Amino acid sequence: MTRLSNNKIKVLVVDDSAFMRRIISDMLKSDASIEVIDTARNGQEGFLKAIAQSPDIITLDIEMPVMDGLTALSEIMKAKPESKVIMLSSHTFEGAEATIKALELGAMDFVPKPSASILNFNADEIKDGLIKKIHQLANSSYHFMPVPKGAERERRKSETKPEDSPGKLKYIIAIGTSTGGPRALQDVIPLLPPDIPAAVLVVQHMPPGFTKSLAARLHSLSHIHVKEAEDGDVLKPGWAYIAPGDYHMLLKKSGFEDYRIAINQSPPVTGHRPSVNVMMSSAAECGHKNIIAVMMTGMGSDGSDGILKIRQMGGRTIAQDESTCVVYGMPKSAVNIGAVENIVPLQNIAKEITKLMGV
Repeated sequence: MTRLSNNKIKVLVVDDSAFMRRIISDMLKSDASIEVIDTARNGQEGFLKAIAQSPDIITLDIEMPVMDGLTALSEIMKAKPESKVIMLSSHTFEGAEATIKALELGAMDFVPKPSASILNFNADEIKDGLIKKIHQLANSSYHFMPVPKGAERERRKSETKPEDSPGKLKYIIAIGTSTGGPRALQDVIPLLPPDIPAAVLVVQHMPPGFTKSLAARLHSLSHIHVKEAEDGDVLKPGWAYIAPGDYHMLLKKSGFEDYRIAINQSPPVTGHRPSVNVMMSSAAECGHKNIIAVMMTGMGSDGSDGILKIRQMGGRTIAQDESTCVVYGMPKSAVNIGAVENIVPLQNIAKEITKLMGV
């Protein structure tokens, strides 16, 4: 994509509400390095303008007349897979489900959609978050790669997913991710075998409401069970636990061989709740001898201190490589402080995990 001669980030705003188009445009115009080059009133108009004008970033609403946001996104990614799209997502159950689908279809990230009821309370937070994401994604070299047809059917073999996972918990896998994570996790969790002797803990930076939909989607694709974590869950092999939005997830030893999840709303750590650092630090300190930590795509540095503790305690560590990250922030930070043993592309992470376990 080409930039204007003044090097501003070109943004196309697509929303059926004139009020929302103005609100979002005004938010973005507050940053001198961003230029709103155009707006569109529905998905079809947005698709045509995206193809004609090649914006650096597209903000895209989901519910629109003529052509909805998911259809427009799908058409944009078919025609221009290098497009960088940020979805505006409602906090409703339906909005969360649609957001997870949008991230599968090629959207790079999402922000909560402003509404009349919340503008007075968190307009600045939404604006700052959107502007930050635009800057990060504009500098990303990542290109969307569609999942081949039939891949979902090949992964989904629910008959091999036991109701109760037998065997001993030999390993704990701790995964931290942020921007680009919901789709990247689909290239890791579904590839783990059903008889894996490990439990998986995942912190994905997401607001409340979205993590439950993410867990349900991963569960439908995977050989293992996937759920949104609850306070008191006892780790079982063959299960993955997603930290709920706005809650820290910690691991504590319970009894002789049991490990239990604790959920709390203590203050954010380095601006995040859930925090990868909190989860990984607790995993390092829980007393289990076999921890495998994985740092995946995401902006910022959350998790680098925690994964370093895991390595210092004798755990094994993996980072996603730069070429397959939407944003190479969190893995880079972990690599830079010497916390990572193995750097591998996204498609090899599951294989690397099983290799370290000898599975």
